[in-house]
Amino acid sequence: MRNQAYKFFFLTGLATIGAAAAALLAQEPRPQIEPRPKAPQPAADTDSKRLLPNLRIDTNLVLIPVTVTTPLNQFVTGMEKENFRLIEDKVEQNVSYFASFDAPLSIGLVFDISGSMSNKLNKSRQAAAEFFKTANPEDEFFLVEFNDRPQLVLPFTRATEEIQNRLTFTQAKGRTALLDGIYMALQELRKGKNPRRALIIISDGGDNSSRYTETEVRNLLREADAQLYAMGIFEPVGSRGRSAEELGGPGLLSELAQMTGGRHFPVENLNDLPDIAAKIGIELRNQYVLGYISKNLTRDGKYRRVTVKLNQPRGLPPLKALYRQGYYAPSQ
Repeated sequence: MRNQAYKFFFLTGLATIGAAAAALLAQEPRPQIEPRPKAPQPAADTDSKRLLPNLRIDTNLVLIPVTVTTPLNQFVTGMEKENFRLIEDKVEQNVSYFASFDAPLSIGLVFDISGSMSNKLNKSRQAAAEFFKTANPEDEFFLVEFNDRPQLVLPFTRATEEIQNRLTFTQAKGRTALLDGIYMALQELRKGKNPRRALIIISDGGDNSSRYTETEVRNLLREADAQLYAMGIFEPVGSRGRSAEELGGPGLLSELAQMTGGRHFPVENLNDLPDIAAKIGIELRNQYVLGYISKNLTRDGKYRRVTVKLNQPRGLPPLKALYRQGYYAPSQ
């Protein structure tokens, strides 16, 4: 049957990913992940099922990364282009490009070093290390740290050990300018060389020190063509030490992540943080990339809403698609 072509990657924190396969290891306490080799360059053809890893985005080409999961939050791979439908502002679009291999990413790590992170820095550093283990050799990364103000600690580099070395000397102090940190990271992300882009945020609280507003950050995020993944290390809801800003933190990160097709992972147990970071890295490696040229050729600079629908394969449980919800059209 056709549904045998679909393989489930059960990534509940117990998986090993190699260049060509993934296998469950029920006894492993944490994913052991090997970087994938660079995706092979396809022959000089126009096969719509391939998207070159080093593709430079045409101003008219819209790329939509899509994660497909089961009701048990398991990734689904092996789907074909005909399993997806793309709709922009209620008008169905033609999928011009379809990719399902591990294309390189440009990634910004946004790292909270405010005072309340003092007892959480060690696990946060471990989380960064686990995330980097999932990296494609062609990925590039930068590091933004923030407390009262954000700072670009390291611009784009492929040397993940440099970022980890910088994190080793990090000290926690000051307040939390989360929105300013995201804003700076989005500005830096524009310099990325890869079509696929993402921000990874590790923070323990809501914002209490930013100059930029939620609206400004939300608008810039819509323009950025990037996914946002967040790990929010929040105090329990009933905790007396939870400030008003922290109470609003989960909602803020969830909203920003959802609009980009990323996800927010609340962290209630610090020991879970490295596993969650590895899971995010694995998710980024198991996405489909749909590309299309909009039928609306008007260069009006307006925001256009995108919907991805799945043509449900037979024999599988109801599937869910996570994707970027829209983009700004080119302007004159």
